[in-house]
Amino acid sequence: MPDVTKAIASDIFSGRYPAGSSLPTENELGVEYSVSRTVIREALKVLAAKGLVLSRPRVGTIVCNEDDWNIIDPQVLAWHAPHALDDKLFDAILETRRAIEPLVAELAATRATLQEIADLEATWRGMAGAGEDLAAFSRSDIAFHQIVYAASHNPIFRQIGNLIDTGLKFSLEATAVISLDRRMEAVAAHREVVEALRMRNADAARGAANKILDLAARDLVSAKKLKSN
Repeated sequence: MPDVTKAIASDIFSGRYPAGSSLPTENELGVEYSVSRTVIREALKVLAAKGLVLSRPRVGTIVCNEDDWNIIDPQVLAWHAPHALDDKLFDAILETRRAIEPLVAELAATRATLQEIADLEATWRGMAGAGEDLAAFSRSDIAFHQIVYAASHNPIFRQIGNLIDTGLKFSLEATAVISLDRRMEAVAAHREVVEALRMRNADAARGAANKILDLAARDLVSAKKLKSN
């Protein structure tokens, strides 16, 4: 069933079923995906819960407007990814990080446990030692931000941080063309976060988080230019 749910979501994101249009009937979808009506019905319930579709009596299942999609749901964001996360969405992810991460880092500087600081340094070392292995770099980078969000010891920020898993992954993939030198600049900025937490310096942690985001914004601009050429 999850594969069918993803397949229908992908057809929505790709524009095959645009906003306001009706999906095929449950029978027709069942034939297309070679599954039972029960499986289709369950898939549509999941999509409805995520704001992608709306079922109406005697009308059928309608594709919702994009503004109604629960885009902060990591699963929705993951489903969206293969269909070219557009510049607007990448900018929205970065704006969200700018609004939240400096405060998260500031809180983490005063609340992180010694174990969390040690774990943060370990992920930083993973970034520093990744070299040309972008996948290894990305894994460590994502883990780094997960730890910082958790170290804020704010349960709401911690849940919001779950979005970073997906959003950061796709942002990193979009900027995969950046040079090793630029990645090492990011490594240096992440090191500043580690040291700020170690020294319990909230202002330094906020500043380092802003530096990371400035670098991310620069690399995203570079990636957009390469994409348009």
